[in-house]
Amino acid sequence: MLLASSLFGVITISGAAPGTAQTLRMAVGAQVTSLDPHYHNISPNNAFAATIFSNLLEMDPNSRPVAALAESWRSVGENVWELKLREGVLFHDGTPFTADDVAFTFQRIPLVANSPGSFHTYTHTVIGVEVVNPLMLRLQTNGPDPNLPANLSQVPMLSRTIHAGATTEDFNSGRVAIGTGPYRIVGGRSVDRIELRRNDSYWGGAEPWQRIEYRMVTNAAARTASLLAGDVDFIDQVPTADLQRLRGESNVRLSEIDSLRLMYFHFDHMRDGPSPFITDNNGRPLPSNPLRDLRVRQALAHAIDRRAIVERVMEGNAAAINQFMPPGSFGHVPDLRPPPVDPQAARRLLAEAGYPDGFRITLHGSNDRYPNDARIVQAVAQMWSRVGVRTAVDVQPFSSFVTRASRQEFSSFLVSWGSSTGEPSAGMRSVLATYSREIGAGSVNRGRYANPQFDAILTQATRELDGGKREGLLQDAMRLAMRDQAIIPMHVQRNVWAMRNGFNHTARTDERSRPQDVRPTN
Repeated sequence: MLLASSLFGVITISGAAPGTAQTLRMAVGAQVTSLDPHYHNISPNNAFAATIFSNLLEMDPNSRPVAALAESWRSVGENVWELKLREGVLFHDGTPFTADDVAFTFQRIPLVANSPGSFHTYTHTVIGVEVVNPLMLRLQTNGPDPNLPANLSQVPMLSRTIHAGATTEDFNSGRVAIGTGPYRIVGGRSVDRIELRRNDSYWGGAEPWQRIEYRMVTNAAARTASLLAGDVDFIDQVPTADLQRLRGESNVRLSEIDSLRLMYFHFDHMRDGPSPFITDNNGRPLPSNPLRDLRVRQALAHAIDRRAIVERVMEGNAAAINQFMPPGSFGHVPDLRPPPVDPQAARRLLAEAGYPDGFRITLHGSNDRYPNDARIVQAVAQMWSRVGVRTAVDVQPFSSFVTRASRQEFSSFLVSWGSSTGEPSAGMRSVLATYSREIGAGSVNRGRYANPQFDAILTQATRELDGGKREGLLQDAMRLAMRDQAIIPMHVQRNVWAMRNGFNHTARTDERSRPQDVRPTN
């Protein structure tokens, strides 16, 4: 859902003034599609939610859990975690934050109506919340859950007093967009700008910025131009085409870090019969879905030259990959490398699958969400066409695209997952596990891939307390998914931000762009 153009009523923001020590003007490259922090688990929404709401734990810039609303946490039994809450935390309206609010938050998450990406993927193991006292609680899980601290870092806390009965529309109107975070919403002029004011009672200490102009500028060239013109102080998703130029600008600074965001192509695994954007070469719908055939999926993978895309489309600002996690991270599979580019093998596999003359397909994607997203789709479409799968391209604004993808309207499409927990299980459970609203699995499995063997190994991994054994099981699950060509991983991005002189930024592997990570230099 897009925020209505009258999101906060008729509130006017004064014209942009030069940035001062009290004001930060930031332009981000992705649209915030909802202010309900539990509605849609995607990075733009989560990054913005972090300005208003707080979590029990937070992730540090290198994706390691640290204390936040919970001062401490410990396992007090195989299935029980005990958390001590920070004293004196208040919501923006002065309502105290207590353990009962944690219980309410866990109750609310699986009940959010029409959620296209549920946060239940982070809370599904919690089957009971015991409120010991207002500042102490115990979480009972349905088995060992060594990843619970990391998962809790992804769950914004709400108030039973403020938010009981609140709908997503109530958040989007601004009426209940009330949290314990460092900033509070005070107005907005349109869907592309929100004004925030400092929360002077923030539990983490008052931020340096009294006022935040949070602008959503999805056009990459426009973001760079706004920075160079002095209209904004800080931008994210710096276009790869502008990097060399910005490195030479004396009044601009860059902030960079390797990310944990995987770009990948997903398939329609759901339909046995015709798939909506696949036809024969004469434009007639095929009676059965060719993407259900492993050989077809393998052929499409062999047709892609990832190195060319990294070098020419991403201009070297990415790394080719064939799994969720990059080298050096927990769960990375050293022997799982991208399949070789082999057009002959692709044609042979298509012929073996019964498509010697190929077929037609439309490849979908966004054109304003990720660096070079539309160009990636165009490049892969050409590569598929060269092996006989004649590929048309349909790219559109992310807000429209992701709504349709979440309804399983496409046959194949470019999407991504950022491993905000610093390990692969949350992503594998969200993207590849068999979809189940009841247990919060497959929340963004928009192709509806399903493999019971994969599910079983992943479940075993998420309950394994020994770190080495858990990593081995996650690697086994990843190998299985890639043997099945469940998706086509493409590359992991490098995150780059740019800012005017006078500002410092702490880069994050989870790519989130937050005003609390920007500081004045004096």
